[in-house]
Amino acid sequence: MSDLDELCTRPATELVALVRDREISARELMDAHLDRIERLNPELNAIITLDAEGARAAADAADARLAAGEPVGPLHGLPVAHKDTHATGGMRTTWGSPLHAETVPARDELVVARLKAAGAIRVGKTNVPEFAAGSHTFNTLFGATHNPYRHGLSAGGSSGGAAAALAAGLVPIAEGSDMGGSLRNPAAFCNVVGLRPTPGRVPSHPTAIGWSQLSVQGPMGRTVGDVALGLSALAGPDPRVPISLTDPGPPFAAPLPTELTGLRVAWAPDLGGQVPVDPAITAVLTEQLGVFRDLGATVEEDCPDLAGADEAFGVLRAWLFEASFGALVREHPDQVKETIRWNAARGAALTGADVGRAEVAHTALFERVVAFFERFDVLLAPTTQVLPFPVEQEYPTEVAGVPQEDYLGWMRSCTLISATGCPALSVPGGFTPDGLPVGLQVIAAPRADRRVLEVGHAFEQATGFGQRRPEL
Repeated sequence: MSDLDELCTRPATELVALVRDREISARELMDAHLDRIERLNPELNAIITLDAEGARAAADAADARLAAGEPVGPLHGLPVAHKDTHATGGMRTTWGSPLHAETVPARDELVVARLKAAGAIRVGKTNVPEFAAGSHTFNTLFGATHNPYRHGLSAGGSSGGAAAALAAGLVPIAEGSDMGGSLRNPAAFCNVVGLRPTPGRVPSHPTAIGWSQLSVQGPMGRTVGDVALGLSALAGPDPRVPISLTDPGPPFAAPLPTELTGLRVAWAPDLGGQVPVDPAITAVLTEQLGVFRDLGATVEEDCPDLAGADEAFGVLRAWLFEASFGALVREHPDQVKETIRWNAARGAALTGADVGRAEVAHTALFERVVAFFERFDVLLAPTTQVLPFPVEQEYPTEVAGVPQEDYLGWMRSCTLISATGCPALSVPGGFTPDGLPVGLQVIAAPRADRRVLEVGHAFEQATGFGQRRPEL
């Protein structure tokens, strides 16, 4: 590995310090990443829109600000690629749909604007499934994103382009969104870190339904420290977002612990019998329980009662899909993929009583989960129920021999947790004997985002799984 390639696989926390201390320039860092993108991205198909000229000009401007002694942000000089479902002013944003193949938004949405304000430099956009529907990244505009650890296998989704770009060293930091696992699932498939924050921790704007707490935006990185750094730039209130939390972002970047003395850990290998899981995943993660005990934690098998989570997630997702895509599906049925048409149709068929029952179940679920976290500090579970699968397969139709009813079934290890309102971190949890990554999901009480970062960091430092880079 060349010195420049080594630079592109270092943690973002180290890179931003090197730029700030002027040991390397933002332009040098950008050139290294653009060179790597040019060489490696054609096989991965992680970055689907690139503005190399604009990125270099922005890097030069960043160096000029630093040389002039001007104040700089916590991500100053870091290259970043944005999820192609997030609007970027002046740069094509397609949502993975032929209906938006040439759409160029006038302005950045909030998640993009916050990273820019923190000093990150936009290089381009990362691939997504059509309208971010599903946890496998492919679409008719750009094709499929490949897993850096095994070409021909899925990188997960819907933030699959972001996860693959991080794993391959194309960018040091990224962002994504998560309704049913879209930050966590690709992080697990690509051996990186993805955080689904507590709803409102990272405010989303603009959005048509500002009160919904099902879909969130959040950071991704190669290390938990990098994700904490990203969260420090993304978190914080916005008066236009009704659910935004008031806590400021910068404290999330404070140093993270490397031991867990006294931590009470619950381990739920199948979420209390709720989900089938590939035995290869369970085997890898069960071996890691001793790491938590060595770090000072107590571990016992337990799980909150997740009754009603399926109903709450399924109904509220369908309702959101009808609100977001119903008119589009009716106007362009032949230009929207079948799974989106199916999910929007489910939403259109809902009654007020259906939504009311789902919200009652949702509330009861939340109360049970809060009570569970009075006895435990964190819940550990598999991030995914399956290992990365062939890119030609739209979604797994069975898990551990159990048939799945629809395109959401194989994602329930994440969707059940989405319904709880808890923050959930996917951190590298090990590898199968033939070298496929496995993700460990660290879940804590609502609003305890800092706790999942602390626990994930201590585990990461003790195991070093995230340091195993793909051979590209």
